[in-house]
Amino acid sequence: MNNLEGKIVFITGASSGIGKACAFEFAKLKSNLILAARRKDRLNTIAEEIINEFGVKVQTLELDVRNFEEVKNKFDQLNSEWKQVDLLVNNAGLAKGLDKFYEGKLSDWNEMIDTNIKGLLNVSRVVAPQMIERQSGHIINIGSTAGHEVYTYGNVYSATKFAVSALSQSFRLDVLDKGIKISSVDPGMVYTEFGKVRFSGDVERADSVYKGIAPLSPTDVAEAIVFCATRPTNVNINELILTPIQQASSTQVYRK
Repeated sequence: MNNLEGKIVFITGASSGIGKACAFEFAKLKSNLILAARRKDRLNTIAEEIINEFGVKVQTLELDVRNFEEVKNKFDQLNSEWKQVDLLVNNAGLAKGLDKFYEGKLSDWNEMIDTNIKGLLNVSRVVAPQMIERQSGHIINIGSTAGHEVYTYGNVYSATKFAVSALSQSFRLDVLDKGIKISSVDPGMVYTEFGKVRFSGDVERADSVYKGIAPLSPTDVAEAIVFCATRPTNVNINELILTPIQQASSTQVYRK
């Protein structure tokens, strides 16, 4: 297994959910962390907890991945040591709304497209060149089962996650001769703030999605991401799909 001790892991969307869980799982392996998100206060709290518990180095970045110039400027401001990113986890993403396409809100569409697709591209475009130069690195994109199979009302969100799948495959072709790994980790139903965001803060409606099932936890997904990151040098996990045992597909869920 690869030794991640002392390696630099850059995680987007690190202030909650899967991103936060990844921060703790990689800290357990003694990786140094760049934690990026829009909520700096949350990042600082997470960073302090990780430093106290694991003794690793943590850099926090208040960052909106949708803004390329902001991503570039914040990355450029890092010192040379922190710019040598070994592993990028493109986790920042969201779903907004649950409408049929002919009733969808343009603001919801734009936020999903700008975050889930452009955000992933913006961060990858800024971080990848130093990996290319060193002929070493790993990019893990967080997709979704919605990127393999659409579901009713999931139109634009599903389209963005199909794009993540296509980009992951394309990235792999583009760096085939560079010694860089590209992986996609695609979870099904995970209990995070995802539903709360989708339903604009309506916690009751968000929780109803998980009624009668035991969904994945953020840690479940983070452990799968760590699995991808710790394979031998010659092994790349191209794509990893995980779901709760009660979920067979985007539309087939057994509720007790």
